[in-house]
This record gives sequence, structure tokens and C-alpha cells, in this order.
Amino acid sequence: MKKMLKLALIAAAAATAFGASAQEFPAKDKTVTIVVPFAAGGPTDRVARDLAEALRKPLGVSVVVDNTAGAGSSIGAARVARATPDGYTLLLNHIGMSTMPALYRKLSFSVPNDFEYLGMVNDVPMTLIARPTMPANNMKELTTWIGQNKGKINLGNAGLGAASHLCGLMFQDAMKVEMTTVPYKGTAPAITDLIGGQIDLLCDQTTNTTPQIEGKKVKAYAVTTSQRLTTPALKDLPTLAESGLKDFNVSIWHGLYAPKGTPAAVVTKINDALKVALKDADFIKKQEGLGAVVITDKRIEPAEHKKFVAAEIEKWGAVIKAAGTFAD
Repeated sequence: MKKMLKLALIAAAAATAFGASAQEFPAKDKTVTIVVPFAAGGPTDRVARDLAEALRKPLGVSVVVDNTAGAGSSIGAARVARATPDGYTLLLNHIGMSTMPALYRKLSFSVPNDFEYLGMVNDVPMTLIARPTMPANNMKELTTWIGQNKGKINLGNAGLGAASHLCGLMFQDAMKVEMTTVPYKGTAPAITDLIGGQIDLLCDQTTNTTPQIEGKKVKAYAVTTSQRLTTPALKDLPTLAESGLKDFNVSIWHGLYAPKGTPAAVVTKINDALKVALKDADFIKKQEGLGAVVITDKRIEPAEHKKFVAAEIEKWGAVIKAAGTFAD
């Protein structure tokens, strides 16, 4: 009986201490780390570093970015899923959160169940681009060219599960044409080969393609969003939907996550800070420069963020399974 009472007192003390730590979050002598599951210098890394800067003021502590790349973002995501659920280790990930369950046969974590959803950050549109020597000069001509060159078209991507891979899958499905997919170890080598004419087409984020379009190093045909973009270099591009590919709408969103079990009070504090950060004028300007759109809708709320990702898991799961694309 005494032993049971002692254990109960220890548990109560631990719970009280944990509750107190949640109320004190974030402690002034602590640092919040945002884990980016990709290499430094990429588009998600740039978003994370801009966000870290915008979060410092509302959180009142240092916010740093730590890159843990590999396996289509699953290594970094696993790291956060295993982290202490105290709010000091967060994950910033893109659409990979919704594709990992279908792409990988074995994951050490569950996307729906092993994270607290903190809110969406931005939407990043995509563009369909081609080698500079492509004879087609607009989407109508490109559609004709694709129809005339079935079995000969090389479509590049930045690797399994990358945004360009997913967009490429949807594009082939919408066009009803199977292309030879050429995976690269990142966007940079894919774009280099596109400029050099080694591959024909690439569908990738505006964060990667806008400078190449501005420099006229590639040919641009369309954007993948439901509405045209206002970015100066892209404003004249039609949407794929208005070019005949009905309901084609793909954007590479980013969201913020914490390990499952993070106290509700901590989740609320981080979400409150995120809402402030997403209204920061400097952050908005930097995102617009990347061609990204900062989230202002209900997806900023944790529950709506989780609901959105669940719908995306279903959507991309069907696309990936239909393509027969899996990783161990």
C-alpha cells in the first residue's frame, strides 16, 4: 500500500512539473529548433529560415534551423516524432507529409498519429517548364508536341517523393501520356540538365523555377494553381486548368508540427506565435519573392491543418498507387 502511494505521489509530482513547464514555455534560457528534413539551401530550408526569424519576436527566444535530410523527408520527420514533446523541437515539412504514407512501405512513425499539427505556413505554386530548344512556344503547341512524341519524352524530377516527382505524376495522368521519368538527386542538377537539353520537361516549384524563367534559360508554359499568379515573371502564364487539363491544381504547401503529446498549452502558444509570424511584413515580402503565398485561411488552425493533410494523404495516395511508385 505504501509503495503504491509512493508511486502515485511520484507520478503526481511529475505531472505537476510537466504542467508547470508547459505554462512556462518557452523558457528564456531555451532554444526552439525547427528541423528541416532537407538539405540546406533548398526551398523548404529557405522557408524555415524566414519563419525562424519571424517567430523569434512572438516567442521571445532564439529559434534555429537544423537540417536532417534524407529518404524523402522521412528521416527528419522521424527525428521529430521521437523528440521530447515539450515544444522545443519542431518540424517544418512540405507536401511530403501527405505522400510518405503511400511512398514508403515501412515508416517508423505515423503521419496522422505521431504529430501535433501546429498550422500551415504557405502555399508554393508550381510551373511547367521545358528545355530552351523546345519547339513549342505555348501550351497548345506543347500539347501537340507531346502527342507527336509519345514514347520519346524525358520528364525530369528532383527524386522520389519530391514536389517535381508528384507534379510529374499528375501531369502524365492528366495528359494520358506515359513519359520516361528521370530522377535526380535534387532540383539543381535537374534544372542544369533541362537547360542543357538532356531532358525535355520539368514541373517544379516557383521557388526554383522563377530565376530560370526570368533569365530566359528555360521555356515556361503554365502554372499549376487554379488562378494565375501575380508574380511579374509569371503573371502572363496560363493555368494548366485553363489550358485544357481540367481540375489540375497542385501547390507545395508547408506546415509546422510538434511531437505527439506536446501539451495543449504549448501547442496554443506556438500557434499564437505562428499567427503573428505569418503577418510579419518582412516574412510576407520574402515569401512573395519566392513566389509563395502566405496562409491566411482557416488552415492556420491546428485542427484544420490536420484535416487538410488527411485529405492530401488520400489524394496523393491514389496518385502514387496508380503510378506504382514505392520505396522501401
